[in-house]
Amino acid sequence: MAEQSRPDSAYAWWRLLATVLLATIGGIGLWSIVVALPVVQAEFGVARAGASLPYTLTMLAFMLGGVLMGRLADRFGVILPVLIGTFALGTGYVASAFAADLWQFAALYALFVGGLGSCAVFGPLVADTSLWFTRRRGIAVALCASGNYFAGAVWPPILQHFMASYGWRATHIGIGLFCVVTMLPLALALRRPPPVQAAGATALDTGGLARLGLSPGALQALLMLAGVACCVAMAMPQVHIVAYCADLGYGPARGAEMLSLMLGFGVLSRLISGAITDRIGAPVMLLLGSGLQAVALALFLHFDSLGSLYILSAIFGLFQGGIVPSYAVMIRQFFPPAEAGLRVSLVLSATLAGMALGGWLSGVIFDATFSYHLALVNGIGWNLLNLAIAAWLVLRLRGRPAPMLGQPG
Repeated sequence: MAEQSRPDSAYAWWRLLATVLLATIGGIGLWSIVVALPVVQAEFGVARAGASLPYTLTMLAFMLGGVLMGRLADRFGVILPVLIGTFALGTGYVASAFAADLWQFAALYALFVGGLGSCAVFGPLVADTSLWFTRRRGIAVALCASGNYFAGAVWPPILQHFMASYGWRATHIGIGLFCVVTMLPLALALRRPPPVQAAGATALDTGGLARLGLSPGALQALLMLAGVACCVAMAMPQVHIVAYCADLGYGPARGAEMLSLMLGFGVLSRLISGAITDRIGAPVMLLLGSGLQAVALALFLHFDSLGSLYILSAIFGLFQGGIVPSYAVMIRQFFPPAEAGLRVSLVLSATLAGMALGGWLSGVIFDATFSYHLALVNGIGWNLLNLAIAAWLVLRLRGRPAPMLGQPG
């Protein structure tokens, strides 16, 4: 039993498998609204920006709920937020199927699917995973963080099929029931508390923090700003690819396939980047991922044929998947393990705030220009801000020696 409770043990890897499955199933809340965007727009008779509102509110609620769930995980263990999230997803999807107007639909999605549901199987699970690994923390965190990308790779084609065959309302009822039935047994695998040595560890990269010349609060804020910036950029292709394909005449089914392809390659990217992070460190991985994402966004400006969009979807997924896990690894590098749930959830919630802002901004820009061209330019601008933060972190860590003991940082 003691052997199983050690970091990097066989149990830790089995536990990671359960967390990935939970994140994959519960992560449906991040993508179901993306697939439903065209049919919701048609049913409620609203403009593209209005149809994007449920996604934006859901992501904002996800951000706030993620902080609450992270705090609950720090105090009571990760199983409590996971159980809350399971029942919230069941309630939210069934209730939203009976929404009479867009505002009802958006409110139910935001409260139950985002604010209490999917957020519980994102930040808290990533933080919990970081406590169970030391030598392979980068790849383990990347695997866990890939759960929402597994969800994005698996769910869109399935949802598109059922919405086309049975309607979005019946599909939402089915989602709610499926989440409860499958997630409850998986939650039982997370009953064991994290390793004692992880919970009480105090060995941090204080030298690195000193070289940055930042207080813990300032570093937290900087990482959250970076998270917002990278995900405003990330949102345009991920949130609007289905609608973009419909506008180009390729149909929403092709867009759902591209989203699935994008996120499937995102999983591959996260696994590769996790292994690289264990070798080169999270700040350098963030810089590399941010630069590659900027390149992928620039390519979308020049190609919009059906074949090229499939290729660009794969490239975009492959280039940007390493960004978000880097934040979680840096949190564990610079902050105490006892604060992992809250701090990881804060920075990951900031990335979702960026997705929410980016999804809404892209809709507004499209409504104003009837084109996604300027929306892509807007995304590239935000990406450059993220790139600048990542470059500053890397240069600061490498350019200044750690202060001697007793000297000011």
